[in-house]
Amino acid sequence: MTVAIITDSTAYIPKEIREEYHIHMVPLTVTIDGQSYQEEVDLTASEFYDLVREEKSLPKTSQPAIGLMVDLLEQLKEDHDEVVSIHLSSGISGTYQSMQAAGSMVEGIKTYAFDSEVSCMAQGFYVLEAAKLAQKGVQATEILEKLNTVKQSLRAYFVVDDLNHLHRGGRLNGAQALVGSVLQVKPILHFAETKIVPFEKIRTQKKAFKRLIELIDEDASTGVPLRATVIHANCPLVAEQLMRELKDRYTNVELTLSYFGPVIGTHLGEGSIGLGWYKL
Repeated sequence: MTVAIITDSTAYIPKEIREEYHIHMVPLTVTIDGQSYQEEVDLTASEFYDLVREEKSLPKTSQPAIGLMVDLLEQLKEDHDEVVSIHLSSGISGTYQSMQAAGSMVEGIKTYAFDSEVSCMAQGFYVLEAAKLAQKGVQATEILEKLNTVKQSLRAYFVVDDLNHLHRGGRLNGAQALVGSVLQVKPILHFAETKIVPFEKIRTQKKAFKRLIELIDEDASTGVPLRATVIHANCPLVAEQLMRELKDRYTNVELTLSYFGPVIGTHLGEGSIGLGWYKL
């Protein structure tokens, strides 16, 4: 295999799947009460939510050190000619830009950085598509063509349970958060031009889930095969309920269950739910 596949920890691809598809991962870091952890290495998602539940200050997150990326590329060039490195949206992290810089610093291997313009398992969709093609011996430029095809149909939405996390992260002022909480507003967010922005404000979680189903229905009702993921922030029972509703409704949607890990969970908060999909 001449093409190596790299991603970062925010794709939240389980370790056993990364190993199965020979996917290399560079971790982002979350700092809680002065203690720093590499997510997916030092800290699991469930451990993270336990740690931050009583914290009054928002954890800090940071991208991987460029030296870590350079070291990985130096190792990979021993057995590979090319690298496709797929990262969370450049609008919320400098990880993509750091990999571009790292690639220019390492000779003997051609590095192609890809901006997923999303995160979590929606980003993971790109990674798994790339890894499967790399195992078949497909070259990097062809892999990138496939990823750009996926990007044309990929959609991802997030329902935030607690507006205080958006307030603490600077996305809502205190009055908006207070009024929204009183009215039980559950904002639906999405990525637009690489950034997380509001899509719609929905009253109650039940109505928000109904809206998510309406959104995927726009593609699923055509009968085209879809690959989809339900993503949760430490609320698996709620996510499984949404999974059941989707499975009962559609036979053409391949579903997986995933999670918001520490870095993305810092900004969305416990109880959030996501739904992402693309056309096969």
